[in-house]
Amino acid sequence: MEINIQLKSLADKINQLKSKIETEESTKHAFVLPFIHVLGYDAFNPLEVVPEFTADLGLKKGEKVDYAIFQNGEPIIIVECKSWKEKLTIHNSQLFRYFHVTKTRFALLTNGIHYQFFTDLDAQNKMDEKPFLEFDITNLKENTINEITKFHKSNFNVDNIVSNASSLKYIKEIKKQINNELENPSNDFTKFFANKVYTGRLTEKVVDEFKDLVQKSLNQFISEKINDRLNAALTKETIKQQDEETVTIEDENKIITTEEELDGFRIVVAVLRRKIPISRIVHRDTQSYFGILLDDNNRKPLCRLHLNGSKKYISLFNDNKNETKLPISSIDDIYQFEKELLDTVDLYEAQVQV
Repeated sequence: MEINIQLKSLADKINQLKSKIETEESTKHAFVLPFIHVLGYDAFNPLEVVPEFTADLGLKKGEKVDYAIFQNGEPIIIVECKSWKEKLTIHNSQLFRYFHVTKTRFALLTNGIHYQFFTDLDAQNKMDEKPFLEFDITNLKENTINEITKFHKSNFNVDNIVSNASSLKYIKEIKKQINNELENPSNDFTKFFANKVYTGRLTEKVVDEFKDLVQKSLNQFISEKINDRLNAALTKETIKQQDEETVTIEDENKIITTEEELDGFRIVVAVLRRKIPISRIVHRDTQSYFGILLDDNNRKPLCRLHLNGSKKYISLFNDNKNETKLPISSIDDIYQFEKELLDTVDLYEAQVQV
């Protein structure tokens, strides 16, 4: 199962169960361990996932983190869990103390719903205070799923993740700043735009007036961009549908029903009218063959005539609807297959009765 489907399934489970989960221990078992499983690690294999992981911390003994994920005998991720009802705070976290005494480059702080991944970008072998990857598992975006996938057992590569972590960290912080400016433009942000369009002196009163203008301009710009993208997508879909309809029309225009095919149809009608009304026998011409159907139903082919090539054929159908293509010298040879045509009608009629 693809990881995005597994994450969606886990998110649905969390939304259904969280009201019934009361403790940190229940959070671990119901939410965190399934997430570790999604990453491809076996929580019941002590060579891959070690609960209550202990490391020597100088004079301080016996402190533990909730889990350590191992690869090739070394811890690659240490995990600290909280109850899903608790907010995550990195202060006083045991992850800080464990990080520098293990060979791991990644630490995970989670309450089973919110996840924060840390590494040592600011100082080597010292865990950063800010996570480089942070998400709510019940509200995942596609780009976040792509980052989670890098921690999967089959993809895990320390150098690749660390090299990308710096970009993720700064992108996350920049997005926060953009959001802050959209909600409440700062003086510097406002002055940047005001200087471009206002020719007078930027007094405090003018800057305050421009804050509202800048905020409205940004919101309108974003809305217009979204609408443009939606309209472009709708236009593209409309053009695609029109192209498909045009191709269909062009294909239909290429079909020319010949007088010989109509004569062949009349012969089939003459054979079958003794058993069924003429109104039930219908022809449909295609580029490949001239089809004759019972009740205008594609699932009830009576026969097919192939008359446009250098050699002529008639296709007949057995009780399994398998097609047999037989050569004919002219449409008059259709009379030779009277029994087969009548048997085909009997077959369809018997199916209706059953």
